[in-house]
Amino acid sequence: MDAGSAFHVVFSSSVREMNMSDFPSALPHGDLEEIFPDVFVVKGQIRIDADQTHEFSRNMTVLREGKTLTLINTVRLDGKGLAFLETLGEVRHIIKLGGFHGRDDGFYVDRYGAELWAPPLMVYSRGEVTTRELLDGQTGPVGGSTAFVFNTPELPEAILHLQWHGGILITCDSFQNASGPDQYFNEVSAENKRRLGFFGQAVIGPGWRNIGKPDREDLQRLTTLNFQHLLSAHGEPLLDNAHAAVSDTIARF
Repeated sequence: MDAGSAFHVVFSSSVREMNMSDFPSALPHGDLEEIFPDVFVVKGQIRIDADQTHEFSRNMTVLREGKTLTLINTVRLDGKGLAFLETLGEVRHIIKLGGFHGRDDGFYVDRYGAELWAPPLMVYSRGEVTTRELLDGQTGPVGGSTAFVFNTPELPEAILHLQWHGGILITCDSFQNASGPDQYFNEVSAENKRRLGFFGQAVIGPGWRNIGKPDREDLQRLTTLNFQHLLSAHGEPLLDNAHAAVSDTIARF
């Protein structure tokens, strides 16, 4: 069965028809690194101008299945990065897991004509449109994947559970794994994130926790899943002991 057939099609028209002439430019980023066969991660910067300029890091995960690429928590790559990405395969799917992310989704949807997947009630700020919904417990766009959707309508958030390499959770802001500031942080963000509790092993993202207000029962469902690794939109890959780390975080919630 086609993986996409397990999803509700929200709009039949292509997202490529959106009239978005301008996209945010590429920000500094590293190289795509293959941490498991067909699983790639790249770390880059996000810049937010508010009362002060906040600069910190974020990650994009790329999954390769045959010649098909799925981009999760998108980070716009520069020319060199895009050239390498295109040697890996064809970008067919974009997954927006969290309401705080999505700055670069429109760029990839427009460039590659990719489908945009997101949990129900997802909102956008640049005219993007969900073409397929991620539904809790249903098959994802990648073989061996299932969507885990939190019951947080104020700030939609999902996880992709991938049954590859012993089990992988791909998260956005629900669970992070940043040990501390890296080269993409400025001083303002380093201090701000430290104060908010952004750093730590498998921590619940403070912004999503405060606004989304997940409940313990919802979080507890995660511990029934089989996984060893955690790839988050923030921090470093947590390999081999992710289930124990996530379970400990939930126990202390």
